[in-house]
Amino acid sequence: MTRIKMINESDADGLLAEGYDKAKALSPLGVVAPIIKTMSLRPDFLAAIQAASRMHFTDGALTRAQHEMVASYVSALNRCRY
Repeated sequence: MTRIKMINESDADGLLAEGYDKAKALSPLGVVAPIIKTMSLRPDFLAAIQAASRMHFTDGALTRAQHEMVASYVSALNRCRY
């Protein structure tokens, strides 16, 4: 069980519900990942993180796949499951 208070999808409304909908639409599995739900108490922050993530993971100097590989490697080094 998580120690971070999170708002479930069924209880989300307004800006949070919009954020969850965006997360679901972008998810390959069509789900809201738990890491997204950890920001549910601050929907404004969630929206900013989603915008930054879109910029970060678009093709530029690195492809999206390369960004994902770097992120996965760093997470493994930090023993972070995300």
